[in-house]
Amino acid sequence: MEENNNIEGVEADVIATPSSIEELEPKMKVRGKVVRLELYGAFVDIGVGTNALVHISKLNKDHVNRVSDVLTEGQEIEVWIDKVDPEQGQIMVTMVEPLEVDWNDLKTGQEYTGTVTRLENYGAFVNIGAEREGLVHISELSHNYVKNPSEVLSVGDEVQVQVLGFSRRKRRIDLSIKNLQEKPAGQTSSGGGGGSRSSAPAPEDLEYEEEYEEVPTAMEVALRRAMGDEAFEALEEDRSKRAKKKNRRQRREDQEELLDRTLQFQGDQ
Repeated sequence: MEENNNIEGVEADVIATPSSIEELEPKMKVRGKVVRLELYGAFVDIGVGTNALVHISKLNKDHVNRVSDVLTEGQEIEVWIDKVDPEQGQIMVTMVEPLEVDWNDLKTGQEYTGTVTRLENYGAFVNIGAEREGLVHISELSHNYVKNPSEVLSVGDEVQVQVLGFSRRKRRIDLSIKNLQEKPAGQTSSGGGGGSRSSAPAPEDLEYEEEYEEVPTAMEVALRRAMGDEAFEALEEDRSKRAKKKNRRQRREDQEELLDRTLQFQGDQ
């Protein structure tokens, strides 16, 4: 997939060689040397005069029991900048390759280049480089009436899409293709080019709840360290339990979302 023009920052596969903390940017890939291991993570010298911290949760996509299972002092590694605060002299890095599009990057009305990954009767799923694929509902594929997404799209097609709305809590991204297409002459705003279906709701009418997960900052890590190992482990155990509960809830919400979208489409016919 081509690089999205609207994404700011640096490409994740290019290794940068910054010389100061002021040059660091989120998602920048750098080389470093592990200088110290702690129970909660490892400190890495990335050549800017301030050691960066890679939290234990950022060592691998899979769960890591001990930092020493992954890293050793003196080891050369490649990391991505996660967060940086030049004023406080704090740098957080990750060994997990970042997404091209974070939830924080998403904005209603933003445009992306994506790839069609799956077609369903109710729409098409498009990969824009985010954690979840976005859905282009069948009503957002074209200004003209579309009976089935396969009439206008195929898996693997590269398309331009616009963000209609999104919900991090529901892991949901709604996209539109027709918003980036010129409307046929003589077609009214509510017309579908031969169909009686009403148009999809405007972005401002979509009700999304933006609830962001609590990601530990460098300051929070320092506070946890000060609380002691026992308290830190208790917090990590509680986070793990909440994550498992959230995964079960997410599966149920995905099923409910599919049903809601299908009923909405049928009601629009």
